[in-house]
Amino acid sequence: MKITKLETFADDFTCFTRVTCEDGSFGWGQCANYNADITAQIFHRQIAPWALGAPCDDIAALLDLIERREHKYPGSYRARAMAGLDTALWDLHGRQQGKPVVALLGGTPGPLRAYASSMKRDITPEAEAERLKRLCGEQGFTAAKFRIGAECGNDIDEWPGRSEAIIPTVARALPQIDKLVDANSGFSPARAIQIGHLLQDHGICHFEEPTPYWDLEATAKVTAALDLDVAGGEQDWHLPTWAQMIAMRAVDIVQPDVMYMGGITRTLQVAQMAASAGLPCTPHAANLSLVTLCTMHLLKALPNAGKYLELSIEGPDYYPWQTDLFCGTPFQVEAGCVTVPDAPGWGVKINPDHLARSHYTASTFGQTPSAYAALYHKAK
Repeated sequence: MKITKLETFADDFTCFTRVTCEDGSFGWGQCANYNADITAQIFHRQIAPWALGAPCDDIAALLDLIERREHKYPGSYRARAMAGLDTALWDLHGRQQGKPVVALLGGTPGPLRAYASSMKRDITPEAEAERLKRLCGEQGFTAAKFRIGAECGNDIDEWPGRSEAIIPTVARALPQIDKLVDANSGFSPARAIQIGHLLQDHGICHFEEPTPYWDLEATAKVTAALDLDVAGGEQDWHLPTWAQMIAMRAVDIVQPDVMYMGGITRTLQVAQMAASAGLPCTPHAANLSLVTLCTMHLLKALPNAGKYLELSIEGPDYYPWQTDLFCGTPFQVEAGCVTVPDAPGWGVKINPDHLARSHYTASTFGQTPSAYAALYHKAK
C-alpha cells in the first residue's frame, strides 16, 4: 500500500499531520512543537518527496531512506519533521488493524502512573509547594517535579537564592511524594554537584539536565558524584550521541522526546540501547499535545520503562496554544494515573475547530516539489 497524500495543519506552536494511502486509509500524527510552522515547510520539502509513493508498511525502512536521501541536511529540524510522518504512520497502522498503538508495540492499554510536572520558574517556593500539594491531594499524584536554577542559566538562578529556598520548601510540603527536579541545563558541574547534595539531603530522587545538555562530560561528572538519579537527553536526536551518552554512563535515566527524536521508531532505538545497558527510559513530554499521548502508548510497552509519565500541570495561562487540541480529555487523571486508550491508533480525535484555524498544506504523489526525489521515484 503506497502513500499518496501528506497534509499539515500548522501554526507557530503545533503541526498536526495526516498520511493517506491509495486505498483511502489514513493516520494522524504531529511534528515537534514550537516553530512548528517552519517544521511544516521542512516536512513538505524534505520528508514528503521521499514518502509519497513509498510503501507505508515498513516505517523504519522509510525513515532510513529519508535520512540517507537527505544526508546533507541532518539535524533537529529534519528529525522534528520526520516525527510527523512516523507518528501518523503508527496511527494509520493501528487504524488498519483495529488496535491501539500500544498493542502494536507489544504492550496493553490501561492506567499509567504519571508525575505532576511543573513548567514554571516565575513562581515563589511557597506558591509552588502549595499548588503541588493541592494537585497531589486532588488528583492522587504520587510524584511531582519542580524547576530549579534558570534555563541554560550558567549558574545564575531565576532570582538569587531561589533554588536553595524551593528545595526544602517543596520537600516539606510533599513528604510522602516522589520528588523530582529539572535544572534545564542551568548549572556548571561544581554548582550542580553542590545543589545535588542539597537535593539528596531533602529526599529528592531525580535531578534532570543539571548541566548544559550538550556537554556530556560535564553531566557525567555530576552523575558520578551523586547518589540520586541524574536524567537527561530530552534535546538529543542524533543516535551516535545517544550511543556515546549511554556508553559513558553520562546519565542514570534516558529521556528521549518522541517528537524531537523523529517519532516512535527512532525513540524505540534509544530505549533499546538503554535497555542493553540496564538503564530505564522515562521520555520527555512537556506539554499536552500529541507528544504526551504518543509517550503514554510507548511507556506501556517498554520493558525498561521508567517509573512514570511526565504530565504537564500547566493550563491555558501558561500554554494557551494547547487549549482544545482534541475532542474530549485524553489526559484525565485518576488516582495519579492517566489511561492509555484501547481505541485504534492513538485513540484520540483532533479538534476540527483547531484544524480549521491552522495553515493547511498538502503534498500529493505525482506533484512532488523535489526534482531530485522525482528522479529517484522514476528510477525505482
